[in-house]
Amino acid sequence: MKTTKMIVAGALACMCLNSVQAQEKSEAPKGKAIIQVFGNFHTGFGADNDDRGFELDRSYLGYQYDLGKGLTVKGVMDVGQSDDVNDYHRIAYIKNAQLTWKTGKWTFNGGLISTTQFNYQEKQWGYRYLLKSFQDLYKFGSSADLGLSAAYQFTDWLSADAIIVNGEGYKKIQKADGLAYGLGATVTPLKGLSIRLYAGVNEGREATQTDVWNYAAFVGYKGNGFNIGAEYNLMENYKNVRGQDLSGFSFYGSADLSKTIAAYARYDQLMSKDGWNKAKDEQALILGAQFKCGQYVKIAPNFRLTMPAADGANNHYSAYVSCYFGL
Repeated sequence: MKTTKMIVAGALACMCLNSVQAQEKSEAPKGKAIIQVFGNFHTGFGADNDDRGFELDRSYLGYQYDLGKGLTVKGVMDVGQSDDVNDYHRIAYIKNAQLTWKTGKWTFNGGLISTTQFNYQEKQWGYRYLLKSFQDLYKFGSSADLGLSAAYQFTDWLSADAIIVNGEGYKKIQKADGLAYGLGATVTPLKGLSIRLYAGVNEGREATQTDVWNYAAFVGYKGNGFNIGAEYNLMENYKNVRGQDLSGFSFYGSADLSKTIAAYARYDQLMSKDGWNKAKDEQALILGAQFKCGQYVKIAPNFRLTMPAADGANNHYSAYVSCYFGL
């Protein structure tokens, strides 16, 4: 932990020093508030009829400050729910506390940063307030962590990125040795078409634990008024147990029906090697529409179907009205 903090602190200091030395003229600093609130009303059907009510999924509260000459600082609090089903209290975390420096074709990030494992796919999906992207939803990795990342834009159609973080996410402090590393590449051979490949390893913290490997392949296309994407994800040695592999597909798309109305759909399938996780393996479908109510509010009624892989398990049907407010 101390070594990681020293690396982060040293990198941040170097970034600041180099940026200051490169500045001959100062720019007026400017900032903006970060406010995002996700909520919903939902109800199940049939055997799930008792699962209904209003829910505040998550709130992001923070501030981003542009210091000029490519240097930006950002701090964000994440107010959400505990993973413990017996804990009904809301819990607040520091989601981001990062420094970003953009210079030439380089972008550097340091501190409690957004990870690169599925950030690109999440933006392509575009409806995070409805549902997390596949890897986030099924715990293939964390959306933020403490460490460093760097990206380089080789050409207009090719970029690459690298990241090194603690590997325990932003909700936990590092309690044991070990780091997580990732490499990604993004290709945009045609306007609107993007291809991304990613590979990463999260080191085992104990002598008896094996490393966790993550691989992801994504293809997406954004056209005039529509958006489609497909991804395949593989995680080997889930929770550091050799042979506990998870994989899955996610297909999604959306289309603008007017300036204020859009339709969307998504299909996920989670699978485990040799069925070791069959009790939680599933197929899931979500479809609905989004209505923009002014500049800051979105309302999205949607229908959801979950089909468990476990023998004899019943399908789950539910209806949601998801809401978003953000600046």
